[in-house]
Amino acid sequence: MPINKNALLRYQILDRCFSDRHRRYEIEDLVDKVNDALLDMYGKTVSLRQIRADITYMRDRVSYNAPIVARPIEGRRCYYTYEDPHFSIFSSELSVEEVKNLLSTIDMLGRYRSPKNAWLEEVISSLELRFGIKANRDKVVSFEQNDQLKGIEFLSDLIDAIINHQPLKMTYRPYKGDEQTMVIHPHYMKQYNTRWFLFGLEDHGEYGMSPVNKALDRIVKFSIANVRFVENDQIDYETYFDDIVGVTHDRKHPDVEHVVLKFAKERFPYVVSKPIHHSQQVVNADDGTLSIDVRINRELEQNIFSFGQQVEVLSPEWFRNQIIEKYKEIIKIYGV
Repeated sequence: MPINKNALLRYQILDRCFSDRHRRYEIEDLVDKVNDALLDMYGKTVSLRQIRADITYMRDRVSYNAPIVARPIEGRRCYYTYEDPHFSIFSSELSVEEVKNLLSTIDMLGRYRSPKNAWLEEVISSLELRFGIKANRDKVVSFEQNDQLKGIEFLSDLIDAIINHQPLKMTYRPYKGDEQTMVIHPHYMKQYNTRWFLFGLEDHGEYGMSPVNKALDRIVKFSIANVRFVENDQIDYETYFDDIVGVTHDRKHPDVEHVVLKFAKERFPYVVSKPIHHSQQVVNADDGTLSIDVRINRELEQNIFSFGQQVEVLSPEWFRNQIIEKYKEIIKIYGV
């Protein structure tokens, strides 16, 4: 029979008390310690009778076989402890530093807590219960996040489909054109610029498969497709994004280019401290030139346009001319 989260928290608190060699916990102390945690997390308490039942359960050889002993103090009073000082029903081997790092991770994940992400709530709660640590309730760090982003409600179901190898029949609405229905074999998820993207293979039936990248905010709906799942044997997603900015591989520009950019004096230090790409190198600090080695795509273009008049593309020449032509189109819009 599975253990619910309430019970798991009780066992976790009791386990810490029984392992504590600096304090003696009588039965009333155990009740208080457990109820402090339950009130904090669930807003409820349990009785002394429940704690006695928990001790019996933990002692049972079929469950935890915990060596819990009651040592006399005076009169009929006693305290509860593990006979073996090294025993723990959880057997956590995390160091203090690892626990601190885990707490930071829980803190970070906590910003995504919402009814839409029930799966993540389960993960965070399990970590909190398993290791007896909770994220800081005081908000001391803020992350860039778009809670109103369309399609975010699909995130958990898509991750489930990837993990469980479930092909999807998907209705997708591109920015240009009508809705499309397709079969996708999902393999990977990536977030870029606060948006999520699904990567996988589109099933063209007798015409084979092709790699696809679908933005979640353009997905209309999806369901499990009645076809055999095709695993990923084409793309190594550990390296797939190494030579691009963002998430798009532009088939028109498959080669890595040596891109040289010249920045205004006041902008140059900012770009040095926050590189456009991990390949970025300073060419000449005096005149504000940098280089990156990337496959040119629309995300790189968008990045360059975001700097406005504070950046100039020096090379490659074809990319420089492409940027010039787009600026000419912008000027036409303003009627200059």
